[in-house]
Amino acid sequence: MTAPTALELGDLRRVTPIDSGFGQGRGKPVDRHYIEAFLRRHALDIRGRVLEVAEDTYTQLFGGSRVTQRDILHVDESNPRATLIADLADADDVPSDSFDCFVCTQTLTYIYDVPGAVATIHRILKPGGVLLATVPGISQMSPYDRDRWGEYWRFTAQSLGRRLGESFGSENVTVESYGNVLASTAFLQSLCAGGLRRDELDHRDQRYQMLLAGRAVKAKYAPPRGARGFGAHRGTQERRCRGWFTLAAAAAEPS
Repeated sequence: MTAPTALELGDLRRVTPIDSGFGQGRGKPVDRHYIEAFLRRHALDIRGRVLEVAEDTYTQLFGGSRVTQRDILHVDESNPRATLIADLADADDVPSDSFDCFVCTQTLTYIYDVPGAVATIHRILKPGGVLLATVPGISQMSPYDRDRWGEYWRFTAQSLGRRLGESFGSENVTVESYGNVLASTAFLQSLCAGGLRRDELDHRDQRYQMLLAGRAVKAKYAPPRGARGFGAHRGTQERRCRGWFTLAAAAAEPS
């Protein structure tokens, strides 16, 4: 067996990151580059009454004049801009069928009861309403958020797809992953997207799912759970979920 060639790791030979704060001090973080690319592609979904968590930056940036009402959700009253105070995992006070779109970026990782949160999102969307969600796959932790709300999960395309599919139905869910080993390394070192070439950012490697993005549409008519073809055939739903993930992953793989 040939001995491995020694690598010159240079600035990467260190046990602490080159920077901190996800790269915000250097420019646009790598995950935000992917989040904004996803939202830009689905900008037409951001319309009507739109809900976003903590702020309405992406609602304004990508929704523009299509948005008739902007709402901001926060878990407690510490955010003076919030128009709704609720825990997504237990938000009975938020009326059902209220929103045309929910922009939910990098939020589910901080909610322990993800199934409960997704069920709430499905309930409060109008029939035909759209959830645009992003979650981390490969990421450092955020001490600020961890100490305030808790930080519980990292996802894969399959886990996000199954979670969304349980409430929305897998036929109404599409999931894609972003990232590769270089982009993931840059993100973990808190380097910014501007330090990578476009082709380095755009290359997708399913083995290194740095960021996951899901689009889920609330059916205009949803049979009661347990009705034939909806919740009664869980195995069928799971097989569908695996099937669409396989197709989505194949489509995302570079040729």
